[in-house]
Amino acid sequence: MPERGHTVSGEALKAFAIEIFRTADVSAEHAEVWADMLVWANLRGMDSHGVLRIPRYIDYMKNGNIHARPDMKVEKRSGAIAVIDSDWAPGPVALSAAMDEAMGRARECHLGWCIVRNITHGGAIGYYAMQAARKGLAGIVMTASRPMMAYYGAKAPGASTNPLAIAVPGGDHPPMLLDMSTATVSMGKILSARDTGTPIPDGWGLTGDGEATNDPNAVETLMPLGGAKGSGLSMMIECLVSLFASNPLITPNIGPDANPTGYRQNGLCAAIDISAFTDLDTYKSDIDDLADSLKGLPHADGVEEIHAPGERGDKILAERAANGIPLAQGTWDRLKAEADKLGIAMPDAL
Repeated sequence: MPERGHTVSGEALKAFAIEIFRTADVSAEHAEVWADMLVWANLRGMDSHGVLRIPRYIDYMKNGNIHARPDMKVEKRSGAIAVIDSDWAPGPVALSAAMDEAMGRARECHLGWCIVRNITHGGAIGYYAMQAARKGLAGIVMTASRPMMAYYGAKAPGASTNPLAIAVPGGDHPPMLLDMSTATVSMGKILSARDTGTPIPDGWGLTGDGEATNDPNAVETLMPLGGAKGSGLSMMIECLVSLFASNPLITPNIGPDANPTGYRQNGLCAAIDISAFTDLDTYKSDIDDLADSLKGLPHADGVEEIHAPGERGDKILAERAANGIPLAQGTWDRLKAEADKLGIAMPDAL
């Protein structure tokens, strides 16, 4: 964090985000969902996917890349599967609806698999996987977007960062949650580094000329996680998401005739009825035992605590829920500039 900054309660930050979206003509219901996802990300320490994105979202609503009043439609519902066209809805609105649809399919068929096309930036996709886990289901979420990451061996964008999230319910232990990207880091981490004025580590990004850089302001292309593994996983998510949606995003956007589509993406939300396989209470108890087993492993040098998937975020959430969410000065300044245009007061700092 820089020396200057502001700390705001989660409740105040959510109310502020809702007011911004409402002023931008987003419905009350959709503004609530959108703001809740952003503040959830901030509360869990994923500031790269939190409210720092709001000014960019406002710009995209102004230029038509995000529809403030989308006409979302369920195009197909058959057995375990569903297909939704979101009409460029705010990503959190589209993906929350897709997970609701997937859970509805799972209640009928034990498995729900919902493809949602023409969404916009989904944010922290663990949020939607957790929708399922809180209902006693397993949740899987993936999204696909235009090329913004180098394919292994190339120095130009040829892959998406394709986030992947999996959540399962626990008993006494909170749900286990994996929320990752196929890139070394998300673009949000680059944006966060710009706001905090800090250099980025080696291996995060390339310039427009395909050269490695430590300057977040010079990054135009992200790097794949684990080399060929990250870019290969990215391609398979494109196959399972965009191609299932009949809406490819990689091929049309590679080469000199590329037509970048901003935040426009496709998504997959899957929900699995755990009780179809095993007793749900037994499963939750087994999750608790698994987490305890991991935490009981011998610690490597310099490691104070071993975390089960999702526990780092749980700890940060507990701390920030009690003491507030720190916002970098750069983030605060950009939010204030947007708020001033809309005649909205900034949230009170703690």
